Amino acid sequence: MKGGDQKHWPRITNRRARYDYHLLEKVEAGIELRGTEVKSLREGRASLDGAYAQIRNGEVFLCGATIAEYPQAAGALQHDPTRDRKLLLHSREIRKLQAHVQQKGHTIIPLAIYFRRGWAKCELATAVGKRKYDKRHVIQEREMEREVQREISRRKK
Repeated sequence: MKGGDQKHWPRITNRRARYDYHLLEKVEAGIELRGTEVKSLREGRASLDGAYAQIRNGEVFLCGATIAEYPQAAGALQHDPTRDRKLLLHSREIRKLQAHVQQKGHTIIPLAIYFRRGWAKCELATAVGKRKYDKRHVIQEREMEREVQREISRRKK
């Protein structure tokens, strides 16, 4: 594709991540995918609900993410929708993530899956789970902001 002709593929996001976790540090990783997985992702047929990343033997894997089967593919060519997928990172980035995960309460969660220059990418973040009162506080702030916006729009009229 030339110039401004590039197709915009969907961005699959983990909408609950910012609500459930305090995000500390972000990193972008490549994803090792099979053919039908790429086609399903390009159609936006994926979910990051309950997904997390895990470090095993010095490699990072995306666990719990679902990429739906590609309906046009033959049965023998289909992939397992919930298989663990290897994430491609430099060794220094893996060591950095490992240091975060070794701290109590820290985890690695995927924020989004998207395409950049034709390659599938996964945005990861090191995170700490929020407490219930933190979540209530976020909701309260959002409601207060909405009230302020409503009042401003009323006064403009």
